[in-house]
Amino acid sequence: MLNTCQVPYVPSSAKQVENVMSLLKGRSGKMVDLGSGDGRIVLEAYKQGFRPAVGYELNPWLLKLSNYRAWRAGCYGKVFYQRQDLWKVNLSDCNNISIFLAPSVLPLLETKLLAELPDEARVVAGRFPFPTWMPTTSVGGGINRSWAYDIKTVRQKGQNKPEGCLE
Repeated sequence: MLNTCQVPYVPSSAKQVENVMSLLKGRSGKMVDLGSGDGRIVLEAYKQGFRPAVGYELNPWLLKLSNYRAWRAGCYGKVFYQRQDLWKVNLSDCNNISIFLAPSVLPLLETKLLAELPDEARVVAGRFPFPTWMPTTSVGGGINRSWAYDIKTVRQKGQNKPEGCLE
């Protein structure tokens, strides 16, 4: 599908992690980070009560780093990092999703998320907003900005439909 080289690893800052968590405040259940990098968002999600907290990452070195960070935090075996292609992961049981991915993959990801996520799901995007969705809310500024999208609202507004399509 897409080459992983299109999504370079850039670690999230402490402020970016804080912004993601603020947009998920008051929510619970499963939390998934697509392209979880070094695992810091998954770890913080676990600390804030999300169960399970799962990261999907293709880079084996970043998975090792994630597990090391979890071990150092006393959370090894409590958070889960899996080497899996985000395009092949079934997200139908996910209500809380975090992504920090390159703009080039976001249009295709919009389609996947709308097809799989339940209405109750909230997707938080960091660094780059989704190209056709209107955010429910956002926090931060500059490279620390994060956007929250409630899937039910995105569906109700008919976002991500080809131009000229009517219901």
